[in-house]
Amino acid sequence: MAKHEIATIGGGCFWCVEAVYLMIDGIIAAQSGYTGGKIKNPTYREVCSGLTGHAEVVQLTYDADKISYEEILEIFWASHDPTTLNRQGNDVGTQYRSVIYYHNDEQKAIAEKSIQEVAPTLWNDPIVTELSPAEEFYPAEAYHDNYYRLNPQNGYCSVVIGPKVAKVKKKFANRLKS
Repeated sequence: MAKHEIATIGGGCFWCVEAVYLMIDGIIAAQSGYTGGKIKNPTYREVCSGLTGHAEVVQLTYDADKISYEEILEIFWASHDPTTLNRQGNDVGTQYRSVIYYHNDEQKAIAEKSIQEVAPTLWNDPIVTELSPAEEFYPAEAYHDNYYRLNPQNGYCSVVIGPKVAKVKKKFANRLKS
């Protein structure tokens, strides 16, 4: 029987993070949402204001027999810039911060090691990724689900998400769903 686990990460716009992980073998589900803030049940508009403290994140359900938490973090480091504080490209604000929310002590230890040993092999500048215990997760509004796949002609999708997806497809070709 498959061992399903949860990982929660933020690397800028959740549309980008979701698009990257949905193509990875072992990822069962990728739910865009919000966490790490100070209000309950925030809306997209509230989170985008930057006033709630929430980050745009994706909560991944994964088959631990097919993909490890370490591998999930390797893809995380390669698919966004963890050296820019509260920013990914033109997306600026605390809601776009690079963040790993750990769900247990094992994830915390793996993430700490990955921040120290894996991320610096890919990036020359200091890693600014926040590492915090998982808090209550609020799913994003339904129209965010599978945004990239459903809106490929959208300018943001083609200019921002498309290149990230292409980069991950190339770098992690052996990890893609068949």
